[in-house]
Amino acid sequence: MIHGSMTHDFTGRKIKKKVVHGDRFKKYQKPSFAEKVPDAGPYRRDADVHYASAPMTSGNTAAPDAKKYTGTLVKGISVLHKSNAVPVINQQEMIDIANMRRN
Repeated sequence: MIHGSMTHDFTGRKIKKKVVHGDRFKKYQKPSFAEKVPDAGPYRRDADVHYASAPMTSGNTAAPDAKKYTGTLVKGISVLHKSNAVPVINQQEMIDIANMRRN
């Protein structure tokens, strides 16, 4: 049973830490420097590499036209709850949404 500190004995002297010996706990030694042997082939590919998925022609890179609703199906937009915007298709939906907001 230990009373007091684990680092000091009962007289107050500091206990010396035990050093673990063995091959497992040796100081790390860096491997010796070795010259890098250059590879046999070139570092970069030839410039005339062709990929089937990417055409090599210069195409149109302009931004596409903005999408705009041009149909007549949606009559308007209604707010059901807070910022929940709901598209309205006919008169009956307008009545239903108005009843839902009030009930």
